[in-house]
Amino acid sequence: MRIGVIGAGAVGGAVAGLLARAGHDVEVTARGAHLDTIRASGLAITGVWGDSISRLRAAATLTRVNELVIVATKAHDAEQALRDNITYLRNVPVVIFQNGLDSLETAHRASPRSDAIGGLATFASSFLSPGNIHVTAAGPSYLGVAGDNDVPARYAAHILDAVMPTSVVANFRGAQWTKLVINQVNALPAITGYSVQSIVAHSLLRRVMTASMRETVRVALSNGIHFETLQGLSHRRLKNFARSPLWMSELLPRVMARRMGSTPNPGSTLQSIKRGQPSEVDALNGAVVRAATAKSQPAAVNALMVELVHSVESSGTFFSPDDVAIRYAALTRDR
Repeated sequence: MRIGVIGAGAVGGAVAGLLARAGHDVEVTARGAHLDTIRASGLAITGVWGDSISRLRAAATLTRVNELVIVATKAHDAEQALRDNITYLRNVPVVIFQNGLDSLETAHRASPRSDAIGGLATFASSFLSPGNIHVTAAGPSYLGVAGDNDVPARYAAHILDAVMPTSVVANFRGAQWTKLVINQVNALPAITGYSVQSIVAHSLLRRVMTASMRETVRVALSNGIHFETLQGLSHRRLKNFARSPLWMSELLPRVMARRMGSTPNPGSTLQSIKRGQPSEVDALNGAVVRAATAKSQPAAVNALMVELVHSVESSGTFFSPDDVAIRYAALTRDR
């Protein structure tokens, strides 16, 4: 099958490599040294799903009509990427693997003649170097649509499930919010330069991470969200997590860190910062702040995460755990 993958980074590169390994005719879009390396020596995938090097088509934009297109750029790049490739997207099913809450809206706005399918990836992967993607932890992917017609989603899931665990969820909005809770592991690594596992092992930073997750759950509930179960996080479990004493709730990030294994996971936001690229913090923690503002509800912890990540982006200097703890303590004093 002819499959196009727009954005061959940590997620898109892993998906493209797995599809090519399975025998699909895959073309990817990439830039700079990454594009040059893929063209010259292929795309290397290593890690928990096995090692392989796939020779596939690569260009700055798509060059042909495909039978399925997967978009896996950062959230802030997705709309422009869709517009740049619009010639080859019309009337084609398009899966948008994107963090945050806006993937389907972005797809409908930028490519209204495509069957837009939202995608959420829970596997962990890293862009090691041009042409090299390393999958550090396995995890299923979830697809969904905005309306009742899930045929395009089931079509895409059938193709993807043959190479990585993928299923369709009816409550995709709830799944996006559950993933947003999971994605709260990303901000503090970007702020401190630590891995997710190191953040969770640090008592002060673990408390801040737990607080941001609990705040996210509370904002979702105030917006009438029913969480979809992802990675064992059900609606009931997340409600109890937000209502439990803070010290008890810290068990959840511990469990999440154990599932990541021993290979240090930098998180996607820190990976972007290390490459000198804009991060997704506005699509992650920023989405929580915007949803809270719409309900005249505070989201001070997530707002702090946005502020500190942007500070690191502009200054190039990480915050120490003590700096973060002081800023967080100031929030709790003001409440």
